[in-house]
Amino acid sequence: MMQRPGVYLIGSGPGDPSLISVRGLRCLSAANVVVYEHPLHQRLLHSAHPEAEQIDVGSGSPYPFEQNTICQLLADKFHAGKTVARLTYGDPFAFGNGSNEALFLNAQGIPFEIIPGIPPGVGISCYAGIPVLYPDLGDTVLFIRGYEGEASKFPGVDWKLLASLQSTIVCYANSEQLSDIVDALLSNGRTPNEQVVLVYNGTLPDQQTIHCTLHEISKLVRKKCPQIPALLIVGPVTGLGKQLQWFDRRPLFGKRIVVTRSRKQAGELINLLAELGADPVESPTVKIVPPEDFGPLDRVCAQIETFHTIVFTSANGVDYFLQRLLIGPGDIRKLKGIRLCAIGPATAEQLTRLGIKVDLMPTNYRAEAVVNALQSHGNLSGCRVLLPRANLARELLASELRLAGCEVVEVTAYQTLLERPGQHNGRDVYKMLLNEEIDAVTFASASSVHNFIKILGGAPAVELLQKPAVASIGPVTAEAAERVGIKTTIMPSIYTIPALVQAIAEYFQGMEISDDPKKKRGSL
Repeated sequence: MMQRPGVYLIGSGPGDPSLISVRGLRCLSAANVVVYEHPLHQRLLHSAHPEAEQIDVGSGSPYPFEQNTICQLLADKFHAGKTVARLTYGDPFAFGNGSNEALFLNAQGIPFEIIPGIPPGVGISCYAGIPVLYPDLGDTVLFIRGYEGEASKFPGVDWKLLASLQSTIVCYANSEQLSDIVDALLSNGRTPNEQVVLVYNGTLPDQQTIHCTLHEISKLVRKKCPQIPALLIVGPVTGLGKQLQWFDRRPLFGKRIVVTRSRKQAGELINLLAELGADPVESPTVKIVPPEDFGPLDRVCAQIETFHTIVFTSANGVDYFLQRLLIGPGDIRKLKGIRLCAIGPATAEQLTRLGIKVDLMPTNYRAEAVVNALQSHGNLSGCRVLLPRANLARELLASELRLAGCEVVEVTAYQTLLERPGQHNGRDVYKMLLNEEIDAVTFASASSVHNFIKILGGAPAVELLQKPAVASIGPVTAEAAERVGIKTTIMPSIYTIPALVQAIAEYFQGMEISDDPKKKRGSL
């Protein structure tokens, strides 16, 4: 935690949670209290300290706060000895309420810091491929206050003067404001057929970039997205948008893909999907927690030198086992001479990351393949094998090892608990599946298949998984899905998260080519 309490006014950027600054992220993760408003990507709140109090003061909360109430809240939390992270949309000082809050804090003698963010007029323009300044097309740019801070007031500017200037005009506004702004520009001399760009949901996977004319805007905004604010860009620079388009050309752009891994494990998959333009929909099926009783695990750690082989079946097993080995009476140096087997590259990578060499990793992750791999390194008769794994792990591996002559000791290193059903980050996965709003569902383990179906209500959920693509990380997971009536559409040849994401991207790219006759013929 930070050394002294204070208030950090942090610009969170225009929507994409990865656009927050490094300092902003550091202050957010260290704060005791997080005060935020909409629009804010919920994934950004995952970066807050797990024990931090989170307060929604925007219109998305049951009781939206007035500005003076927010100021007083910041002061009260400070006087309670808290470090406060106040997240604002875009930049705190560029059209936001950060200046009001900073003035209030200053008057109260409360220490504060302003951490800049990317304003929507800059960030969204970049994601739409439009440079707001470009030689001979736009040497000046005018940013007009619009819907920032969820205000609906018509901008009070000299429209006659503004319309006469040959500047790029940028304004983040709601539909009512957009119509009034366009009317003001047209009535003050701007040409009806002047090219403009509207960007909805800028910097997010469902971004929509619309090229149209000033004359078309009023009808369009009322028909298309009347409740959603958009960024309006007016000026010759908008003509560069189609040449510099990049964000919505990514291979998974706009694809809604369900991630069923636990929150603790989902980060890599979510980030890789987001990097390719997807909209990851979090629907964790399990929670990874310590065992109820560390006693059995501590006892095997204390006598670790009595084992010939340790078989790690997951990265979680590696983490929890080694934590107790280091905390308890055992010693990591006693692993010397013990054969270490890792099932799967992610498990092996976790051991390697900790500086521990893996002796063998079966090419196939089935129980029989594990036994064969161990047998290739010597007779298993009388071999004492330790299996540190989850409380609900399947018995098949232990049974096969015992049949091969091993003395097997199973110990619970961690627990996997079923997640509670319901919404995650405000998104109802069941409803999205029902409305056919999901493009793919990912499964990274057999347990995630069973738990996902259980959470969504059993047999009816299986029916909902017939439409979207189903991506299974490997054959064991695919078989588990097949047994409950779910067909796997996508499976990588290498059973890792990066390979799974690559296979998903290739699948959807192939779908696009097959749907486009020009692409079928190899035309650009």
